[in-house]
Amino acid sequence: MDEGFFDRVYKIVCSIPRGKVLSYGDVARLAGNPKMSRQVGWALHSNPRPGEIPCHRVVFKNGSVCTGFAFGGPEVQIALLEAEGVEINDMKIDMKKFRWNL
Repeated sequence: MDEGFFDRVYKIVCSIPRGKVLSYGDVARLAGNPKMSRQVGWALHSNPRPGEIPCHRVVFKNGSVCTGFAFGGPEVQIALLEAEGVEINDMKIDMKKFRWNL
């Protein structure tokens, strides 16, 4: 896998403001490879700096949280997002309200 791509993913994810989210596809597009959303997931699963790279701010395009969130499961991802003011209903985020518009 292109290590440069992973580095770009981490830089983008670190730039997402508190209280905002992006989809895996958004991150892939911003990293220069719009068809690599699955690889974004792999990069985040391989996060070399948990707690520093805010992986919890990346969700599915429909606003769903990841049921396989690598750093404690969906409950941890939800708790981290809610602590930042993101509202979650039925494990989904209103992307119109909380998506970071660059």
